[in-house]
Amino acid sequence: MRIIAPTTPIAQPGDLIHARGREWVVHAIPNEGQLELRPLTGSDKQTVVLDQRLERTPIKPARFELPAEANMATQWQASLLADALRFTLRRGAGPFRAAAQINFVPRTYQLVPLLMALRQEVPRLLIADDVGIGKTLEAGIILREFMDRGEVDQCSILCPPHLVEQWVDELHDRLGIQAVAVTSSSAKKLERGLQAGKSPFSVHPFTVVSLDYIKSDSRRATFVRTCPDFIIVDEAHTCVGTGNRRGVQKRYEVLRELAADAERRMLLLTATPHSGDQEAFQRLLVLLNPAFAKLQLDDQRFRESLSKHFVQRRRIDLDNIGYGDGSEGSTEKSPFSKHLEDQHPEYKLSPIHKAFHEAVLDYCFERIVQVGEDTRKRRLALWGTLAIMRCVGSSPMAALSALRNRALNEEDSHTSSYVAARNDELVEQVFDEDGDDEDAVDLTPATQLPETSALRNLLEQAEALTEVKDPKLATLTAKLHELLELDHNPVVFCRFLATANYVGEHIQKEFCRKANKKKYGPIHVEIVTGRQTPDERRSRVEKMGGIDSKADELPRRILIATDCLSEGINLQQLFDAVVHYDLSWNPTRHQQREGRVNRFGQASPTVRSVMMYSPDSAIDGAVLDVIIRKAEAIQKATGVTVPLPDADRASLTDALMAAVVLRRGKAMQTQLDFGPFDPTGGREALKAADKLWRDVEEGERRSTSIFAQNAMHPEVIEDEWQQTQDLLGSPQDAKEFVALAMARFGVPLDERRGIYTAHLSALSHGLYDRAKDKNLAANERFVAEGSPPPRASLLTRAHPLTSVLADSLLEAALEPSKLPDLSIGRTGAWPTPAVDTLTHVLVLRLRFKLQVRSKKAKMLMAEEAVVMAIHADGTHTTGRTAREMLATASAHNLADNARDRFVRGARERLAAYQAGPVATFAQQRAAQLAEDHLNVRRTSSRGNVGASVDVLPVLPPDVIGLYTLIPAQ
Repeated sequence: MRIIAPTTPIAQPGDLIHARGREWVVHAIPNEGQLELRPLTGSDKQTVVLDQRLERTPIKPARFELPAEANMATQWQASLLADALRFTLRRGAGPFRAAAQINFVPRTYQLVPLLMALRQEVPRLLIADDVGIGKTLEAGIILREFMDRGEVDQCSILCPPHLVEQWVDELHDRLGIQAVAVTSSSAKKLERGLQAGKSPFSVHPFTVVSLDYIKSDSRRATFVRTCPDFIIVDEAHTCVGTGNRRGVQKRYEVLRELAADAERRMLLLTATPHSGDQEAFQRLLVLLNPAFAKLQLDDQRFRESLSKHFVQRRRIDLDNIGYGDGSEGSTEKSPFSKHLEDQHPEYKLSPIHKAFHEAVLDYCFERIVQVGEDTRKRRLALWGTLAIMRCVGSSPMAALSALRNRALNEEDSHTSSYVAARNDELVEQVFDEDGDDEDAVDLTPATQLPETSALRNLLEQAEALTEVKDPKLATLTAKLHELLELDHNPVVFCRFLATANYVGEHIQKEFCRKANKKKYGPIHVEIVTGRQTPDERRSRVEKMGGIDSKADELPRRILIATDCLSEGINLQQLFDAVVHYDLSWNPTRHQQREGRVNRFGQASPTVRSVMMYSPDSAIDGAVLDVIIRKAEAIQKATGVTVPLPDADRASLTDALMAAVVLRRGKAMQTQLDFGPFDPTGGREALKAADKLWRDVEEGERRSTSIFAQNAMHPEVIEDEWQQTQDLLGSPQDAKEFVALAMARFGVPLDERRGIYTAHLSALSHGLYDRAKDKNLAANERFVAEGSPPPRASLLTRAHPLTSVLADSLLEAALEPSKLPDLSIGRTGAWPTPAVDTLTHVLVLRLRFKLQVRSKKAKMLMAEEAVVMAIHADGTHTTGRTAREMLATASAHNLADNARDRFVRGARERLAAYQAGPVATFAQQRAAQLAEDHLNVRRTSSRGNVGASVDVLPVLPPDVIGLYTLIPAQ
């Protein structure tokens, strides 16, 4: 084997070479002496890396020539080949290089964070859009764009454990990025066999990392040492709380150490950036820039500086500035469904249920009195009372579980440390806050209840209630019938695991009755709780999508779930209604529940939400008065769903207790923190809680006026993005290409109510095998616009169906021996009404060298597909007009000798065309691309920032096809 010393590469990205008996396009130079190559006729999936020092036969430059004996093409084959070429290109030359790779169609408002990132030397952003607007996609576009610009080749996404698999799926399905999950369950497998000193983060370029796994002291140091220089942090607010929760503090330490590297790019994502805790918000901003350590919200210069790093849009913002709602002046329809909130369905408590509620409240108040004057223990008893109230209001099974679930360690229960820990735990459970253990959100709380006759009596009452008709459950059943009749598929959210199982069993029996099956057809009812692992939950939800079903129509669906699904798994493809069976005591939890369904990508035009409560319940009434209605009023006034005030949870607790007592109409002389528990003292507690909410509303109004990102409008980049889309091909273009290709293969698409089906199993064995390799179904379903329904996808240029057809057709044209069943000619001539004079049409693949001038200078390759029509008078036409000429059906066939004569004439002119109009166009296109690249990184205050790009055309361009169009007359 011949070893040669490293030398200057004989080729640069964009060049053609001959190696190992075939021609290749150079994509990149990963290391000295190495070349990353793609077969001239293949796809990016066939990319290899060669070390020119190890090759037996020297690597030589190559040229792409139109073969002398190229097959003849008919008009439809030529048009199909031109489209196939466009859809095979994955390294677009435009200023938005990610557009060639992403498998979705971003809305223009989702491009604002991208533009902000491109205009920073070291991108650091806090993306704080509302739930369901698309923060994950916005961050993904930024990552993909910097990857395709050659500025990023590694990235780690840090997120709570329940979001890890969702991120892995989104990166793969939407962005074409293969990432590995790093969690407590996967880490050992990833570490197995690694060399000493290596870690999964130094071996795998793209990782999705559980924050709870990486925050430990033993793992944090290794991660910080080997961490990539591009980081995305999802649910960033869970890392910056200012309380004493140890897990939150450790998460923050990870981020603080990562942010200490001033060259590290960081994207922080959260829907709740400013929850009323000024200190926590400040800790979040400091990760973006240490200069934000001192908040100066009234300083205009500070606000301008922060606005470059902070973007926050609410749904109301998208409507008001006219680029999301389809109103006059808007360029696109609203990406969101119409949200209808049903009037709260009230249900009456039966006498036996009401008596049980009253008995539990009396018992709890007696317990508060019995703890005596110890403030900490009294507060613990108060939290315990609220926790029991939650369970009683949820269901008889949850009440029974809570009454049985007593704290076991009596010896420790009197220590101050135990009381403090139990206080924190109960606060989280009462107010539906995320604890460090995400899988424990639906467990009934452990309460410190001594074994007494009163407790035994309550247990007996609870057990009896499980055997009688439940008015709350009956109301839910009626509401589900109503939703099904309106063609909705609902998700029912319960607070506790015990309630979910109790409700689920009843609903399964109810809707599996023959009468209901006959009325609605098959109904799939599923129960998902924290008892299942994240993978099991995902599997149960996916099963409801009928992945294994061959029926055209999916069965109707009802999902009973706890709040383990309020984050982590998107449900918009399968469900379009939400029922809050249990009121959440944290308003943001309602938003999170509805956000699983009412979000970007929801196919149904209407989404409904239903909130259940009983006017007979002092518990429901107190929560409505003290929390829910206050938050609703702020949401209507500001457009933002606010979290619970963090400042003084004790005041909220007192107000809830006061509201319960006042609703019962009883004067209680119990001494609690706010004074005598009588109507006067209770009203003072309610006034204090009202003040807390007023402060939250005022803070939200102020922060919205300061931080809302309305200064940078999407129209700044909309034109350039649209030009990129036109060059690469829109979803409608992709649909037309797929439809034509399938029809020519003898397997036309089926269409039903806007959903297309491609029967891939009816294709030739060679094509079908390629489709199966891409994990395509035998009968692949898709839509060409809007949000896809279950078991369907949006067809884009990056969709596997588009790429497998395009790659196969191009390969059949360039290497006919590879796919002999597909005869796609590269030359031809035919009469057409599309032209008035003799016209030669060239299908060209333009290659460009992009010289990225930054700290790490790189040479990249970009490609563009061009159809150029050169007319008899020497003028030429490109773009959509030229494509339409080629796509116009021929008027009639030519005799073989006449066709051959026209083809020879075109060949004789080809060299002159390449040296003349083709070369001129390529040079002009390169200059325009360089300017476009500069524009997206140019700021208003100074010149361009970050890496700049020089664009050089590789001449002559590749001539994929050469056709002669003859006037029909």
